[in-house]
Amino acid sequence: MSQIYLSAKLPELGTKLLKNAALDYTVYTGNQLITKEELIKNVANCEVLICPLSTLVDREVIDAAPKLKLIANFGAGFNNIDTAYAKEKHIYVTNTPKVSTNATAELTAGLIIALSRRIVEGDRLMHGQGFDGWAPLFFLGHELKDKTLGIIGMGQIGQALAQMMTAFGMKIIYNQRQQLTPELEKKLQATFCSQTELIQQADILSLHAPLTTETHHLLTSETFEQMKDNAFLINAARGPLIDEAALLQALKNRQIAGAALDVYEFEPEVVAGLKTLDNVILTPHIGNASVEARNDMAAIVAKNAIAFFEKQPIHYIVNQ
Repeated sequence: MSQIYLSAKLPELGTKLLKNAALDYTVYTGNQLITKEELIKNVANCEVLICPLSTLVDREVIDAAPKLKLIANFGAGFNNIDTAYAKEKHIYVTNTPKVSTNATAELTAGLIIALSRRIVEGDRLMHGQGFDGWAPLFFLGHELKDKTLGIIGMGQIGQALAQMMTAFGMKIIYNQRQQLTPELEKKLQATFCSQTELIQQADILSLHAPLTTETHHLLTSETFEQMKDNAFLINAARGPLIDEAALLQALKNRQIAGAALDVYEFEPEVVAGLKTLDNVILTPHIGNASVEARNDMAAIVAKNAIAFFEKQPIHYIVNQ
């Protein structure tokens, strides 16, 4: 059996690095996501597991891999891995932070623009019945200039988004556990406020918080009642930050004007009613799905695997 197991195909750059380092590796090549049974069978003798966010690495998988010493997760998140149990077993868990910042911020900006100007809705119309011609009140959207963007979670992605959207003339407000320094707030032209104030004031609310026990269902039916009825919600962070059933009702009741989601509470499943609404944009978790970001992510996981076997420092350990 191989020293390294990849539970999904990586960009070529990653496997090229492993090959150049003369490391023995095996790649899952199925067309569907790997099953738990297949994963357990292939980790039995491996020392390094390289896996994407869609691979669940729980206690059962970890117990099936007695030689496992490193789980290199292909993604900035790592809630697919039982990191605490891995630590008990003296297994390092790493992720790929930072390199997906720009790609995810760009996608979020795109969702904001598309939702505000009804671009996806217009595309569907033109691929279907078409339209009768230009008219003064036809297909009106909203400009971003002078609107308020509320960002919950002002980490690297939130900050990158703030910089992008100030170029559109948006006012930026944010909330997170720790306020940024005055110097950074000035640079980002961002104002700190309470979460309640942000929810009430935002014309567009964008989530960039990590998923924790505290942030699970950060947005609920009570939250949507506090939002402006012309506000838009964007989530390209983690699906369970939103109670999707409550979101569906808020949209149906016109408590908010629309939503754009790239991640889902029960991913890959989507609450069925969301698919029927014209004012909802749904994308298939493509926040960092750029050639540039995925190549950088592949380089990180491959270099961490190489570092492990060469007894060099491993980067981005999340369970020390």
